[in-house]
Amino acid sequence: MRVGVLFGQEESFPPAVADRINAMRLPGLTAEAAQVGAVRMDEPARYRVIIDRISHDIPFYRAYLKNAVLAGTTVINNPFWWSADDKFFNYALAARLGVAIPPTVLLPHKQHPPNTTDKSMRNMEYPLKWDDVFAYVGFPAFLKPFDGGGWRDVYQVRSPEEFFAAYDQTHTLCMTLQRGVNFREYFRCYVIGQETVHIMPYDPSRPMHERYVKDPPPYDPALIERVRRDALTLCQALGYDLNTVEFAVEDGVPYAIDFMNPAPDAELASIGPANFEWIVNAVADMAVRKAQAPPAPPVTRWSQLL
Repeated sequence: MRVGVLFGQEESFPPAVADRINAMRLPGLTAEAAQVGAVRMDEPARYRVIIDRISHDIPFYRAYLKNAVLAGTTVINNPFWWSADDKFFNYALAARLGVAIPPTVLLPHKQHPPNTTDKSMRNMEYPLKWDDVFAYVGFPAFLKPFDGGGWRDVYQVRSPEEFFAAYDQTHTLCMTLQRGVNFREYFRCYVIGQETVHIMPYDPSRPMHERYVKDPPPYDPALIERVRRDALTLCQALGYDLNTVEFAVEDGVPYAIDFMNPAPDAELASIGPANFEWIVNAVADMAVRKAQAPPAPPVTRWSQLL
């Protein structure tokens, strides 16, 4: 049984997970950086488990992982659901599950997507009822991609004028507009195996390497319990075994504002030694449990893959 870690530019987390698994010295189980070449459609499973850290950026890896699932590999996270998911769907689902979500609207592309024209958009209402959008969402608000990550292409807007100036810069991206949360507390949570939550006080206003707060104040235990419960609710509904969920807390209410992070930041330099040790151990332990579990039955229906 082998566990493979598929990764890109990360330096610390992938080798640390592999080293942690190998240090367990479990009979017949090893871990390594995954090796991938040209992939036959009948490729046998080389790995019992693959921890995927990069396929969202490399389409070849995503296709490889889907084929590996057919051969019996367990992939963290499920490449089929990851391909299908988006943040706007997540917001709508979360609201129906009772998790607090700021009012959010999905917006069409500012410019036509590649290989389309105005005729491709003939079902689109034009002009949009912008006053209705702004009345529903309110200001300040955040304009952000419906499936983005890493704080890329995110704009804070405080008025219609600022919104349109930012919207003009989004080009062919599909965006959401979400009411801003005037938060006093902010938490970023690792959720592992849909059952274990590690809550980290976080300050998104600080430089990236200082955002994980090292000396947090005491918090209301009821607030921490709701954060933990809502984080589990979201990841169990979405099926992610490795994810981060971010909550911005206003007037004691934790609003979930970002929870589609199936390859979350886990670099030592950004999350700090204590959080790094926790996430390395938790992911290594989960990968071992999945490697030692009985193999899944053969796939016969597409729905089984989700």
